[in-house]
Amino acid sequence: MTTTTDAARCVVITGAAGALGRAVAQRFIADGARVALLDRDAAPLNALFPGAPLNLAVDITDAASVAAAVQRIVAGLGRIDVLVHVAGGFEMGEPVHALTRASWDRMFNLNAWSFVCLSKPVVAQMLVQGGGKVIAVSAGAAREGQALKSAYIASKSALQRLVEALSQEVRGKGINVNSVAPTTMDTPANRAAMPDADRSAWVGTDQAAAAIAFLASPAGDAVHGQHLLLGA
Repeated sequence: MTTTTDAARCVVITGAAGALGRAVAQRFIADGARVALLDRDAAPLNALFPGAPLNLAVDITDAASVAAAVQRIVAGLGRIDVLVHVAGGFEMGEPVHALTRASWDRMFNLNAWSFVCLSKPVVAQMLVQGGGKVIAVSAGAAREGQALKSAYIASKSALQRLVEALSQEVRGKGINVNSVAPTTMDTPANRAAMPDADRSAWVGTDQAAAAIAFLASPAGDAVHGQHLLLGA
């Protein structure tokens, strides 16, 4: 049910054209929030969400691109109540003893540095407002190393440490910072990549979106610096 509070909220979602990003956007739109949707290309967003207040093409690894997008969001919608940082990257990589700098930089830029780029202008706006919610999508895999995924897992582990550090820095100023940490997501891409896998323990995009909605809601006000593990 839409409430006045729901309708007043401005929710920014990165990676909104992807499988999880779409589910998150649909959840907040259904709840009555105003959404600003970000992805590498605005065209898929315009096709998927033609009625969204703002659909913006943004390079999440570029501080200037992110700052310009946040400026447009604040100018157009007046505030940012929730940031949901879904965008990131995954790739199988080389073994550690053969890891290339290019693979390392690619994963860290997409999964860790992007969070820093977004935090700078978004947290600045939330401090002016007196509060807000920042929710990142990390990974269940960040718990331990796995063969041929070292750069990816290290970058998601770094993201979790950034979430924890930012939470410590701003929790006394009305800002909650947390992440959801799914195991394998049930997406078309993962089904195509792993056609014979047992999907019974996979995490549905609607389930992940519900967990994010919880953290963004007043029910999540007491949660700080946590990573909600989703899936087995």
